[in-house]
Amino acid sequence: MLVLVDGRNVQRSRWPNVSSEQLVSAVERWAAGEGHEAVVVFDGSAPDGAVGTGGESADDWIARRAGELEEPFWLVTSDRELRRRAGERAERIVGGGSFLGVLGLDRRPRG
Repeated sequence: MLVLVDGRNVQRSRWPNVSSEQLVSAVERWAAGEGHEAVVVFDGSAPDGAVGTGGESADDWIARRAGELEEPFWLVTSDRELRRRAGERAERIVGGGSFLGVLGLDRRPRG
């Protein structure tokens, strides 16, 4: 399964934020363990293992890529507008905070 990940949105879904490098590393481990292909997308530049969009917004890149896909995919974002633009054909949509939990990066205090 191809999984498109809105990098900045996911890393900022919980406080304290995870670093870009931590997110990419955790996504790579998760994808390998689940047998998925994950693409983490960041506005501008990106760490190794992720896609940096240069002058294009990550939202535009993800929406364009989703529109090109013929195979099923998952979309990971909490951004409502991006969900509207790119999620219509997604097999599954996962919120950023929920995804951090799946990755073991949810740093919310337990009480």
